[in-house]
Amino acid sequence: MSRTTTAVRAGVLVAAIGVAVAAFVHFDEEPPPSSAVSAVPSGGGAVLPEAVNDSYTFERLDNPPRTVVRDARSVVAATMTDGARTVVVTGPSRTFREPKATTAVVTTNAWVRLAPQAWQAGGESADWFRPWLANALRDESPDVFAVAMEYLDGATDRKDAKGIRFSGDAAFGPVAPTGDGRLERSDFYDYLGVAWTFGDGTQAEPDSEHYGSVDCSGFVRLVYGYRMNYPLRNTNTPGPGLPRRAYAIAEFGPGVTLVPDSGRRSTAYTALQPGDLVFFEVEGSTDQLDHSGIYLGVDSEGHHRFMSSRERINGPTIGDVGGTSLLDDGGMYSRAFRAARRL
Repeated sequence: MSRTTTAVRAGVLVAAIGVAVAAFVHFDEEPPPSSAVSAVPSGGGAVLPEAVNDSYTFERLDNPPRTVVRDARSVVAATMTDGARTVVVTGPSRTFREPKATTAVVTTNAWVRLAPQAWQAGGESADWFRPWLANALRDESPDVFAVAMEYLDGATDRKDAKGIRFSGDAAFGPVAPTGDGRLERSDFYDYLGVAWTFGDGTQAEPDSEHYGSVDCSGFVRLVYGYRMNYPLRNTNTPGPGLPRRAYAIAEFGPGVTLVPDSGRRSTAYTALQPGDLVFFEVEGSTDQLDHSGIYLGVDSEGHHRFMSSRERINGPTIGDVGGTSLLDDGGMYSRAFRAARRL
């Protein structure tokens, strides 16, 4: 389902060679698509970590407390943070781009995976860890970034065996009855168009008017929850799983608070790693966090870039339509950056 503002892009995608995933992968010698969202292997002779063996070392670092895994050549293989399931694994370099929305690209060798349980100091001795890490280092299935790219403008629809569209171009929400802007309150089950039973037994029904849409926190829940199997909850209160709203994820969510909300603009960029959730106070009408996104890393222009579902471009984006997707350029979202969490 294409966004109404970019109907031409569907034709561009049809003209291109069809690929099973929406984050199109091209070999280095092929030119990247001119207008489609893409993830391109970067090559460049990047050094990859060796397979897991007895020469691996485990280094403890602070702020936040974490374990860095290195091979015999001191190449970083993975980083695990105490209290979080998110693991950044070193893998083949990729370049993420959205040419219609920004000229900047993000090239990274970070692959964001979820460990089966939250990390704790000394976890390298646990029975599950080495087999899991060995598999993660050779895993070529979509990670958090690849999955998230499957919902940007122009992404190809994919359906499961039941005919449910589980990926493809997502909208932000339907046009408001007043014609002024788009409505929020689009969660992952609205995008899917299916009823959902949460872990606590509560149920939610999709709104047909919101089919194919996810607001900012709905996008985070779609990627991390529905696609990556992180537990979800249907409330904005403390408890197991990701809450519904941005402010609740920041305050009550699982994982580790990296940047607490002080009510002022944050510049704590060095605390972040790829895959972290970032939170903003954009509207200014209340002292409540009202926007969330997924941190990507430093882009080709040297800025800290994130992705989120937004009203102006009508859906998930890494681009700069309606405000730059940057934490450090002095733009709207940069000034509104308040907090960060690692799941």
